[in-house]
Amino acid sequence: MLKMTAAGLFVTDMEKMVAFYRDVMGMKTDWEGTPNAELYSGDMRLIMFGRKDFEEMTGRNFGYPDKINGTVELAFDLPSYEDVDREYQRVLEAGAEPVLAPVTEPWGQRTSYVADPDGNLIEIGSFGKE
Repeated sequence: MLKMTAAGLFVTDMEKMVAFYRDVMGMKTDWEGTPNAELYSGDMRLIMFGRKDFEEMTGRNFGYPDKINGTVELAFDLPSYEDVDREYQRVLEAGAEPVLAPVTEPWGQRTSYVADPDGNLIEIGSFGKE
């Protein structure tokens, strides 16, 4: 069986996206301006590659979504419902685009959504307690 070790994004502005995930979402990286970047959150690895660089490497053109899109979701889990509310507000103040304010779903999850600079959805949620 194959083992999934990372999720990847093809990005329009590598510097802006690395800064967002490092400075706003708190991921760790040692990126130094190369065409690809690796960021870490615990055991999760997020890889990024510039769209133009990827097209050059593969010799192909690709279609990419524009604005906020439903192509991918990156989920960040927190211990409590209160943490969801606090983190949602913090990332908005740091520049994330609001999509869905925190809400408690019927299945017991407190969830919220923001978008990164390329419009990818980020879920900030918790199955913890109120």
